[in-house]
Amino acid sequence: MGRLDNRVAVITGSTRGIGKAIAHEFVRQGAKVVITSSSALNVEAAVAEFSAGSAYGCLCDVVSISDMERLIAEAVARFGRIDCFINNAGISDPFQNITESDPDVWGKVIDTNLKGTYNGCRAAISYFLRENIPGKIINMAGSGTDSGSNTPWMSAYGSSKAAIARFTFAVAREYRHTAISVMLLHPGLVRTGMVSIENPTQELSRQLATFSTVLDIFAQPPSVAASLAVQLASDWSDSKTGLYLSALNGRKKKWLLMTYPFRKITKRIDRRTY
Repeated sequence: MGRLDNRVAVITGSTRGIGKAIAHEFVRQGAKVVITSSSALNVEAAVAEFSAGSAYGCLCDVVSISDMERLIAEAVARFGRIDCFINNAGISDPFQNITESDPDVWGKVIDTNLKGTYNGCRAAISYFLRENIPGKIINMAGSGTDSGSNTPWMSAYGSSKAAIARFTFAVAREYRHTAISVMLLHPGLVRTGMVSIENPTQELSRQLATFSTVLDIFAQPPSVAASLAVQLASDWSDSKTGLYLSALNGRKKKWLLMTYPFRKITKRIDRRTY
C-alpha cells in the first residue's frame, strides 16, 4: 500500500529535474500522474519512463490560463478526477546583474514562475470547488523565499519565489474555510539545468569557484524534495492549509555543512545533473 493510492496528481514542468522526480515518487506511492511541458518531445520522452497507465502527458504553457484550464479538463477526462495540483514549472534568469540583463528574459521568468503559479491555483481551486473535492495544491518555493535569503545575479528568480511564498499563504487564508489545502514546498538546492555551471555567464565565471563549492556543500538529489511532496499530498495534510516544508531548513543546512569535509574526502559528493 502506498501513501497516495488511487490519487491523481497534476505536476507542471515535470519532464525533468525536480518535477519528474516528484512524478516518479508519486507513482511509486500509488498515484497516477499527469506530466506537462511546453515541449511535445519532452512530454513524450518523460511519459515513456512510466509504466503503462500510470502517467499521461499533456502540453501546457503555464503562462496561459486557457492552457491551464484545458490541462484540468484533459486530466479529468483521462483519470476521472484530480486530487493534487503541483505548480512546479519554473525557470531562472542568467547569472548576471540587472544592467546586463535582458528585460524580456527577466519578465519571462516572472511570468512563468509567478503568473504560472497563479494560473495553476486559479484553475485547480475552481475545479476543486466545483466538484466539492478536498484537493491539495503545492506551490514551489526556492532561494529568495526565506528571510535573509537573497539571490544576487538571479534577481528575477529570487523575486518570483519570494512572491510565490506570499501568494501561497494569502490564497491559503482566502480558502481556509474550505477543505482545500494550499501549501508551500522548498525543494532545496538541486543540481538541475537551472543551476548548471556549463556555458557560464561572465559574472558566473568570475564566481565559479565559490558557486561550485556552494553546490558541493548544499545540493541534494531531487528525491529529498519528492519525499516531502508525498508527505504534503498524503493524508498527513488533511484539513490543514498554509503548511510549509523545506528540504533545506536550518537543521539540514547545519548537517550538510558539518558533513561536507567528510563527504569531500571520501568523494561522496553527488555532482550529477538531474
